[in-house]
Amino acid sequence: MKKTLFAPIAIQYAPPFAKGGLGGDFFKACVGRNKIPPSPPLAKGGVRAARWLAGCVGMGAMLLASAAPAAGSAYACLIEPYQKIELRSPVEALITNIRVDRGATVKKGQVLVELDTGVEEAALAAAKYKAVMEGQIRSAETRVGYSRDKLKRREELNRLNFISAQERDDAYSEMRLAEAELLDAKDNRELAALEYKRLMALVEQRRLTSPFNGVVMERMQHPGELAQTGEGARAILKLAQTHPLRVEVILPVALYGSIRNGARAQVVAEPPLRGTYQATVRIVDRVVDSASGTFGVRLDLPNPKGDIPAGVKCRVSFR
Repeated sequence: MKKTLFAPIAIQYAPPFAKGGLGGDFFKACVGRNKIPPSPPLAKGGVRAARWLAGCVGMGAMLLASAAPAAGSAYACLIEPYQKIELRSPVEALITNIRVDRGATVKKGQVLVELDTGVEEAALAAAKYKAVMEGQIRSAETRVGYSRDKLKRREELNRLNFISAQERDDAYSEMRLAEAELLDAKDNRELAALEYKRLMALVEQRRLTSPFNGVVMERMQHPGELAQTGEGARAILKLAQTHPLRVEVILPVALYGSIRNGARAQVVAEPPLRGTYQATVRIVDRVVDSASGTFGVRLDLPNPKGDIPAGVKCRVSFR
């Protein structure tokens, strides 16, 4: 009776480590039915029972601490692309050319897909011509010069009382209208230049480029198909960024606080890859997974030559 009262209560107030692991095995053995010496019930021998439970807790905690992983150990990790994207068109247009295929290496800014630009290029040529036209400006400048000379003659005749002040004022108004027409002609040319830039941007919008250095994962459309817009539309290409790469590792909570942003680490990829690579810690999760007692860490792995493939397993050790 004394043993049956003590053991369930001890298990009820067991610390977290008593649920598993080396410390948990010791704790369960310590408070098991066959390990408890004769003792009075907790109601009568509470001091003795509390001391016995404290001893079990202390020994289990020491065993758990001694079994905690060391910071220099190697941990399983996974090398992944830094990011994956689906390349879609910003406008609905016919695909005229796709310059790459699956597995191709691409550079940032490289043209990958060309859409039909026939209408836009025709409008672009018209806007370019309007942006450099000189006819309206020269005609307006000629009228301004003529109206200024006419005003001078009218002012001289008015000074000699050969014409009325009304005729002089009419000449002045004619000159101001000519100056306004010249300004309007210059404004129209500036607007044509802006229209040319807008149409140029529309043409460039139909040349889809790579936003980073990476590889083509999949080609999903072909020339002659209609590129559509929106998230629900089918992508043209799937791309993966390979410089830098991303290393994901799950670490035990015992290492929390010892791994910081900017820390250096050594990454060894699984065979047949050889060599040790240097990576840098970029993200340390601020939330620990209570169920598994782990937290995540992300590292950046430089890959300028693209010789490290993504998607392989690895081992990482922290300095």
